[in-house]
Amino acid sequence: MIEGRRGFLGGIASLAGVGGGLTAPVRALAKTVTTTAGTGSNAVIVSTWDFGAPANDAAFARGRSGGSLIDMVEAGVMVPEADPNNHSVGYGGYPDRDGHVTLDAVIMDDAGGVGAVAALEDTVHAISVARAVMEHTPHTFLVGEGATRFARDRGFPRVNLLTPEAEKAWRDWLKTQNYKPVANSETGTYGAGRPGTPGGALDHDTIGMLARDASGRMAGACTTSGMAFKMRGRVGDSPQVGSGLYVERGVGGATSTGLGEEVTRTVGTARVVASMRHGMSPQAACEEAAKHIASLRGDAIKGVQVGFLAMDVRGRIGAFCLLPGFTYAVTDATGKTRVEKAPSLFKS
Repeated sequence: MIEGRRGFLGGIASLAGVGGGLTAPVRALAKTVTTTAGTGSNAVIVSTWDFGAPANDAAFARGRSGGSLIDMVEAGVMVPEADPNNHSVGYGGYPDRDGHVTLDAVIMDDAGGVGAVAALEDTVHAISVARAVMEHTPHTFLVGEGATRFARDRGFPRVNLLTPEAEKAWRDWLKTQNYKPVANSETGTYGAGRPGTPGGALDHDTIGMLARDASGRMAGACTTSGMAFKMRGRVGDSPQVGSGLYVERGVGGATSTGLGEEVTRTVGTARVVASMRHGMSPQAACEEAAKHIASLRGDAIKGVQVGFLAMDVRGRIGAFCLLPGFTYAVTDATGKTRVEKAPSLFKS
């Protein structure tokens, strides 16, 4: 057992090569770096939105207790997954327009290990099911009934995810909206009369998290209940490798948030990491990906939020979004967490 913060941060990371490195205990989360690029440096954990702060704290604690990078990102995003007051992730998430809460998640290491689920029902911790896909199947992605059956087979308990508050919001939406299966009809006013910018601060639909250790190894996770009152069967960017999350050894990782359809059109996080691979800083890479969406889509993205968050192997971070309001949480090597606001391409 490692005793004390100094011992934890001063140890040497235990890595077992490409295949097993990210399941080995993390004994040193990061080395201190003095170079600052983009919006920060010396980060060991980053995650989307302000509710990422307690998630980061849980991830850091898991690493301090000897958990691997995969353990850390799983433990971190499990926090909002279990929060009934968070209506965008896991238990308490808003349902689709048919009243079903369905979850999407992906977990990934920097050596190509991937597990994902989509349209998962009656299971609180979609990220843990995604990890089970990665570790216990020959596949990378299970969906719908098959994903839910797999969760039961692996012993995950059946839980009704529709909380009374979320059900009330859904029933209110049914009264005030034309119930038509039109994509993106979430635009405008929904729920309990709240204003809703698609993918905006009042309708953020994801937590994405990235973590690194002292050697520069990385892992990431992304989990969501998707857009409120989506069409049944809709899957956004979150569980798709290269859209909601991408991690590459020796380069870094990226995650996204906002209106997933706009991220999947450009395979946004893969684009961010590719830009980093070719020499861009994490900040410049996030900006390029967001500006590409704006250039490609023009007026079609008016009023739409998309945000990117990235970290390289040195702990430099970048964040950028289309509209003001995207926040993210950063945890440094001492365990201190702060919430930052990302710069935006547009003012409103």
